[in-house]
Amino acid sequence: MDKNEKINLNKPEYFFNRELSWLKFNLRVLREAGVKTTPLLERLKFVAITASNLDEFFMVRVAGLWDQFENGINKRDAAGLTVKQQLEEISKSAHDQMRLLNKYLLALLKELREAGIKICRVGDLSENGRRWLEAYYQEEIFPVLTPMAVDASRPFPFLANKTLNLAVELTNQEGEDSMGIVQVPSVLPRLIEVPGEEKRSFVFLEDVINEHCADLYSGCKILDILPFRITRDADLEFDEDDIDNLLKEVEKSLRKRTRGASVRLEIYNKANNRIRQFLYDNLDITEQEVYEINGPLDATCFFKFASLPGMWPWLYEPFVPQRPLELPDDSDIFKVLRERDVLLHHPYESFDPVVKFVSDAADDPNVLAIKQTLYRVSGNSPIVAALARAAENGKQVTVLVELKARFDEENNIIWARRLEEAGCHVIYGLMGLKTHAKIILVVRKEADGIKRYVHLGTGNYNDNTAKLYTDMGLMTANDQFGSDASAFFNVLSGYSDPPVWNKLVMAPLNLRKKIYELIDNEISVVKNGGTGHIIAKMNSLIDYPVIQKLYEASMAGVKIDLIVRGICGLRAGMDGISDNITVRSIVGRQLEHSRIFWFQGGGKEQLFLSSADWMPRNLNDRVELFFPIETPAHIERIKKVLDLYLRDNVGAHMMQSNGTYRRVTNRLEPVGAQSTLYEWAQLAATADKIPMQERLRPMYNRHKE
Repeated sequence: MDKNEKINLNKPEYFFNRELSWLKFNLRVLREAGVKTTPLLERLKFVAITASNLDEFFMVRVAGLWDQFENGINKRDAAGLTVKQQLEEISKSAHDQMRLLNKYLLALLKELREAGIKICRVGDLSENGRRWLEAYYQEEIFPVLTPMAVDASRPFPFLANKTLNLAVELTNQEGEDSMGIVQVPSVLPRLIEVPGEEKRSFVFLEDVINEHCADLYSGCKILDILPFRITRDADLEFDEDDIDNLLKEVEKSLRKRTRGASVRLEIYNKANNRIRQFLYDNLDITEQEVYEINGPLDATCFFKFASLPGMWPWLYEPFVPQRPLELPDDSDIFKVLRERDVLLHHPYESFDPVVKFVSDAADDPNVLAIKQTLYRVSGNSPIVAALARAAENGKQVTVLVELKARFDEENNIIWARRLEEAGCHVIYGLMGLKTHAKIILVVRKEADGIKRYVHLGTGNYNDNTAKLYTDMGLMTANDQFGSDASAFFNVLSGYSDPPVWNKLVMAPLNLRKKIYELIDNEISVVKNGGTGHIIAKMNSLIDYPVIQKLYEASMAGVKIDLIVRGICGLRAGMDGISDNITVRSIVGRQLEHSRIFWFQGGGKEQLFLSSADWMPRNLNDRVELFFPIETPAHIERIKKVLDLYLRDNVGAHMMQSNGTYRRVTNRLEPVGAQSTLYEWAQLAATADKIPMQERLRPMYNRHKE
């Protein structure tokens, strides 16, 4: 290729489709169910995670594509696929994935039986077990059931999103055929434990109801019974320009969520043609949207199953987040931050200091104001409780609650009302933009004047998910960060013009430009004879202009290592285009969620953390923050973390040039980033108790995942 020849970086073969890339990610999650070194019920949870992920994928992404197609929109994406082609390819891939999911599920249930836990049919129980179950049915199940007939006078009932149902084929005494529907109550346990059996035994709720359908339709003969489950369009739609009260509009939209159009029908694969056609006609669904399952429907129930009492032998040992070395439990946070910045790495280090930061501020008589963004919080959030207490204590408290955080809208409405009742000033952000930035500002009166303290993070202020997701946070009293934080909240709460920022970079104002500048700088360094290297860790990379910029850097000779857990539209390893780019995905016990960006800059390195992935929605349609890490020790610490991810051969999957992912094999010693990071956190937490001579010994990689 002539070096002077201009390469067209818009070719479809240079990109992967977003939806198909996501399905590949979900397949990587599912394949964790087959890793024999992982405890049995943890593998079962990977099946449940995969099933839950697919539910959301159909409710949002597939539903959105059907909306486009039905409205005559059939444009091609960057990978060259029309909407119709995407739906066809998704259907093929999702059908394959659900068949594999069922295969794993049945194999794991067999392993469970061998381990002494039996999920069985009602007929497999002992006589005493069946007697107990009959009493349970009469007392607990029967009063909740509503058998429905479907005929000329009684139309097909509306079935809410993600509900499990039984279709019952009937014939009456005159020989007339009809149909009935029995909804499996979601208010009852899906798996019922039957006491007194030789092995610990469970039966599915729908199997118990199936056994009693003849009683429910006592005047008819049962010809056949089919379990089925419907998935509906659950994305919220509203025009913010015409809304006076966003909270009320979101509430109204939530009531419609369970009633969207059907986008998937899951049925038992031995369905007869009469019941099958009955469901197709009444649910307005096509063959392409039907998924036949040779086993139990809705594997998400195994989340709760794995958490039942007595299941601990088949689970991971409890993971205890460690005390951060930089911020001892009994320390005065404000005093520490006046002396130095603090870097936190969750879940290896505890999220408690973040909760303590807000809680201490709420009770500190010198604190004048607290401002915070909330995107997703836990059901019993200590941070929300502290913010409410702060307002009740007379402090100025401003909280941006993002009402449009998908599938957390209802929870966030509850918290918004609770905070308003406590006296907080609750705002909902900027018109047409989701606020995804994670920031806390505490304003405190001190002897030498007003001081501002800031927390910035890559993940949500959720004390529950902070134990499961990997995220980083920076706590600082740096005046420039404080000034930027004040300006940021003024932009959100009023009509302030965006300021000239000192440290923070804000989307959608200038984050895209900043990313281009950083990549261009690496290109410039290489062209001037230096070394360019980028390491970028994120959840998803699907912004095609950013991908093209990375291709430009690769062609210029910049080395690029991408750690992308989920969707990746970039194609690595193409000769002359992306042969300097590697892409790996880490899947394991923790969900990789931190966004970390390191630029070598020919020796003038820069390192940033961010709330934003490199996706169009993050760069164009969300309020995000991107911020520098400047303490040399923190930079070195994060670089060690990135290096560990690049050496991982336990949970890492490398993208091949055809877009498939291959698990990295551990030919030598296993290097698992997640277990090593926990080991490091344990060592750091106990460092002050270890004799100096012991602390100075070299640390070897001793762990196995």
